[in-house]
Amino acid sequence: MKAFTKAKLPISAPAVKIKPPAEAGSAWPAILIGLFVAFGGVLFGYDTGTISGILAMDYWRNTFSTGYRDPKGHLDVSPAQSSAVVSILSAGTFFGALASPLLGDHIGRRWALIASCWVFNLGVILQTAATGLPIFLAGRFFAGLGVGLISALVPLYQSETAPKWIRGAIVGAYQLAITIGLLLAAILDNATHERQDTGSYRIPIAVQFAWAIILIVGMLLLPETPRYLIKRGRMDQAAVALGKLRRLPRDHPAVEEELAEIEANHKFELSLGKSSYIDCFRGPMRKRQLTGMGIQALQQLTGINFIFYYGTQYFKNSGISNAFTITMITSSINVVSTLPGLYACDHWGRRPLLLWGAVGMCVSQFIVAVLGTTTTGQDLGGNILVFNVAAQKASIAFVCIYIFFFASTWGPLAWVVTGEIFPLKTRAKSLSMTTATNWLLNWAIAYSTPYLVNYGAGYANLQSKIFFIWFAACFLCIGFVFFFIYETKGLSLEEVDEMYGDCQKAWKSPQWSPKVRFQQRASVAGQGGMDGRGTESEEARKSAGDVEGSVEKREHATNL
Repeated sequence: MKAFTKAKLPISAPAVKIKPPAEAGSAWPAILIGLFVAFGGVLFGYDTGTISGILAMDYWRNTFSTGYRDPKGHLDVSPAQSSAVVSILSAGTFFGALASPLLGDHIGRRWALIASCWVFNLGVILQTAATGLPIFLAGRFFAGLGVGLISALVPLYQSETAPKWIRGAIVGAYQLAITIGLLLAAILDNATHERQDTGSYRIPIAVQFAWAIILIVGMLLLPETPRYLIKRGRMDQAAVALGKLRRLPRDHPAVEEELAEIEANHKFELSLGKSSYIDCFRGPMRKRQLTGMGIQALQQLTGINFIFYYGTQYFKNSGISNAFTITMITSSINVVSTLPGLYACDHWGRRPLLLWGAVGMCVSQFIVAVLGTTTTGQDLGGNILVFNVAAQKASIAFVCIYIFFFASTWGPLAWVVTGEIFPLKTRAKSLSMTTATNWLLNWAIAYSTPYLVNYGAGYANLQSKIFFIWFAACFLCIGFVFFFIYETKGLSLEEVDEMYGDCQKAWKSPQWSPKVRFQQRASVAGQGGMDGRGTESEEARKSAGDVEGSVEKREHATNL
């Protein structure tokens, strides 16, 4: 495990508190734009978080019940209906994530985000108007479709506009926005859950219009990403966009140099041919694709959405009288804990944070599982009996500790890693599949949880034992980080691409440093390596040798 120690981090990407002196222009425009675009995470977090409280509202349960009664005799939706209400959002997000390249690669990252918000608004309208399950389910699906599109496009936009030295924090801010959305949902649910009218559920649902309108108006004012514009051959517009992001004139040498590097990298990828979804799994690209899909799948399997989808009901079933308050507390911890993760990912690196985060989550989930299993029971009617109230409080404390480890590591860094590891040629398609994997597992957990946890015929009745499943998944996370996660701190997206060609083992990646630039490769090829006398210069021979070796490795790593 020596590769995870701070001393082993690459010295070529030192920790910084301000913009590196060598970087021209101002980074604040790009930072502020990246942070604003992260607002899309509020839609994601709020929409997924609000349903937990709505399912526990007495008025909603009475209104949307089709005759089923819970073990206490109260009208409610059945476990199967509850499963459908929660999971259909994730089904929509799965298809939305897969469809994101159709928008992102054809109309641009910016306009794709705007269109996605209107899809989301359609879902909100249907949910707000609903007084029965069919319309409510349709609204949940369309809202999910919009959220799925947004969840793939936001990290894509951020990673293509952010300066490399703070890219991790900016992309990670997307997760911070998700946690803020979850907290806002908990606050609104807590404020309206005692109302005995349609406002109990319509108010927290309709508030989502505000989040979508804010994002739409902002995206109308923001530039398109330079990398997308270069991909479409619009170099002049790319120069203007990058100049705005770096607060430099479009003809500034630093802007021209960065554009030349992006263009050279893009041309190199085009020389290898066009890409398809199948190409993302061919040759060495398979490793990157499975890494991205794996980290997103494991992020869900750590059990975080069990807490935020079913947490209110779970806490009530466990004998906690003020379950809505506990949900607000866990959501607040989720927000606050994300902040140190944003600071640490660009200072300590991706690998150390992901490793120790997995260790912390693993221990916490195991303790929660043991405490819940040994200190609670059930009567013949399936009602929870609490034998040790102090142990239940300790269990909630370790749930909060688990949330801290998740929110400061795996929460933001899963989005950071997937936003960095793919080449421009396949980035939109690859990101759509990694995000779809997140939502596929999200759906599976949302759909299966009532069947796994609840009491009755046809249900597993695991109750607190389900935390043993999350413990096992967190244990797998430890090995996954060591063998598959590359250290990308302080590298440009083009340098990350080069690293995958040069460095074959993830645990050796902290010691890797860039050797060649694609702009240099193009220059050597274009000039033929000749000096002013028509003979190959020593410097050109050395440069060409370095480039040739690196490019051969790159071709092997990127050849589709």
